[in-house]
Amino acid sequence: MDMTVLGYLAAFLTTSSFVPQVLHTLKTGDTRSISLAMYSCFVFGVFLWLIYGIAMKDWPIILANAITLMLASIILMLKVRDVIRTRKSPLST
Repeated sequence: MDMTVLGYLAAFLTTSSFVPQVLHTLKTGDTRSISLAMYSCFVFGVFLWLIYGIAMKDWPIILANAITLMLASIILMLKVRDVIRTRKSPLST
């Protein structure tokens, strides 16, 4: 098997794994079970992988991480929004 094809297949599978989480979170609006620390580290790591892919001109890495960065950033932004709302709410525990 051509290693480029293997790279694109791996990129597709790992990137598409975020789609159900994004759709579920957008549909329910529930981010309580999502770790802010984990997603913050993850988004930063994906950003670094994207920079690496660009520097290496490696298209499977560039495409996978650009899409993953977008999807994971959506989840992170929703989580941050909910954390801010919870802290501002007078009824928060």
